[in-house]
Amino acid sequence: MREPGLVASDVDGTLLDPMEEVSARTAATAGRVVSSGTPFVLVTGRPPRWMPRVVAALGVSGIAVCANGAVTYDTAADRVLHSHDIDPVTLHDVVRELRHELTGCAFAVERATRTAHDDLREQFLAEAEFHRGWMNTDIRVAPTDEVTGKPAMKLLVMHPGMNSAELSAASAEIIGDRLQSTYSTESGLIEFSAPGVDKAAGLAAVAADLGIARSEVIAFGDMPNDVPMLTWAGHGVAMRNAHPDALAAADEVTTTNAEDGVAQVLERWW
Repeated sequence: MREPGLVASDVDGTLLDPMEEVSARTAATAGRVVSSGTPFVLVTGRPPRWMPRVVAALGVSGIAVCANGAVTYDTAADRVLHSHDIDPVTLHDVVRELRHELTGCAFAVERATRTAHDDLREQFLAEAEFHRGWMNTDIRVAPTDEVTGKPAMKLLVMHPGMNSAELSAASAEIIGDRLQSTYSTESGLIEFSAPGVDKAAGLAAVAADLGIARSEVIAFGDMPNDVPMLTWAGHGVAMRNAHPDALAAADEVTTTNAEDGVAQVLERWW
């Protein structure tokens, strides 16, 4: 591949090291990319409120694609530019059907606000039975009707008796194509977005706005939620310790996120 016209990177398991930090080498490389005039776009499952710390550590701001493609977020202006939401009727119906067919499911939603810091109590709502595998000081426990009562950029589903692949397969038989399903962990958590919303769609919209062709895009990822982006990009790169689906989708495999795999590839040009 010749010098890319746009760099796109997943965050967790890809850009961040195993301690969820940005290494000095990765930050320096990202800085050279942006200094050259090439956009560096973060494409992540994270919501906007979890982006400021990453952006500050990376030292690079701009447009980020959040919530697996559902949200476009300007990290420099701290402004949500667009959100593709799931409507409340669909949320209610899907939750009801999954709870009936897959006993033991628990649910949460992510909602978009104007900025990463607006109305934190309205951004992440979960049922009391939704057991998180990560720290969430900003979560608000709410009854199901309140969880599903407003549009949401993401519906999260957990099941204590299944891993994520099993839950994804089982839910697909129930939900079909009414929502877009993916996952980024094997801990029994899956994530739903509106139909047609994934990392590839979100990144494609950003590239189109910038006038950059698909063939000029290099993208990095490590999990099933990265597969659409790795497939769509002109050159998809998976981390060596990536999920088998990501490895199969990539054009190239770099080293692990513990070994600055993203930087090692980008240093060919910058």
